[in-house]
Amino acid sequence: MEIFWYSAVGLVLTIFFILDGYDFGAGIIHLFFAKKEKDKEVITKSAGLFWDSNEVWLVAAGGMLFMAFPTFYASVFSGFYLPLIIVLWLIVFRAIGLEFRGQFKFQMWKDIWDKSFGVSSLLLALFFGIALGNIVRGVNLGSVENGVSAHEGHYFFLPLWNSSFSPLSDHPGVIDWFTIIIGLIAVVTLAIHGANWIILKTNSSINNKLKGVIFKLNIVLAALTIISLIVWQWVNPNALDNFIHKPYLLVFPIIYLAGLIGLFFRKKIKKDAHAFMLSTLIIMGGISSSLASIFPVILPSINDVHEHLTIYNTSASEYGLSVALIWGIIGFILLVIYAIVQKRLLGGKIDDMDYGH
Repeated sequence: MEIFWYSAVGLVLTIFFILDGYDFGAGIIHLFFAKKEKDKEVITKSAGLFWDSNEVWLVAAGGMLFMAFPTFYASVFSGFYLPLIIVLWLIVFRAIGLEFRGQFKFQMWKDIWDKSFGVSSLLLALFFGIALGNIVRGVNLGSVENGVSAHEGHYFFLPLWNSSFSPLSDHPGVIDWFTIIIGLIAVVTLAIHGANWIILKTNSSINNKLKGVIFKLNIVLAALTIISLIVWQWVNPNALDNFIHKPYLLVFPIIYLAGLIGLFFRKKIKKDAHAFMLSTLIIMGGISSSLASIFPVILPSINDVHEHLTIYNTSASEYGLSVALIWGIIGFILLVIYAIVQKRLLGGKIDDMDYGH
């Protein structure tokens, strides 16, 4: 049952990053490449018509974590309190940037909310990537100092950064040079995904330019991927052990590589939906590979005093998980129906659809 719920939470989180990920990416593209008012308006629309339904998946993932792995939920929501508050405010400013932009036609008003949308999207992509970096790096569970634990084994609290800015520190911060690398990978990946989404859903004048941008960003992503694998081995020498002992898990890195390699041929891909699927594969492969690398651990401990948090020592009781299964299935079906209806109502190009007026 624990494996089922772990897979279910991972699936819902992946769906969230695929769906809301193109919103983040559209915001990044909007920030750096949209110059004409018509392009700004249509790119804003490509995110604004979808963002609220896409974020339902994040709420669902949080609820499922609370329901299936309450100890892990309590641990990370206290330990990552500072970055979670930052993410909350960024989500707020991204939303109001989208919703407020079209309320008045004053240029200064539009410029303010354009920056709110773009900068918030960029920082959200960065912080979500940093969060993944913290999960695979591990934390000082129990706040151990000189072999003595200051708290219970599932408790920790991280500052935003420490003086050494190093992931090898006994007391790492949320942000260090390793998590920044993972954060940059997230930013580049979602920028590619957002560019593919804009091309798929709009007739923006920069669509042809974006195909070249995707190719260049893909080169950056490939380089960052290689760098991250090298430094990951330095931070955690056992990082790839799961793939050696369980070769079937290699299917996840293969999915990532398939998307990455495929996008090098972006200019030759005739159907925009196919290109969007390739960036979707990158997101799916990246998240699933990261989770598979530490399975069944869900939060590693960097000290020898406390054991890792796993799907087994943080889960609810067997009875609780079985009861939750019924409501989980009902909720998931409703989510899927909601997503299908919304996507069908907003199918095709959205240039002429009304939003924000």
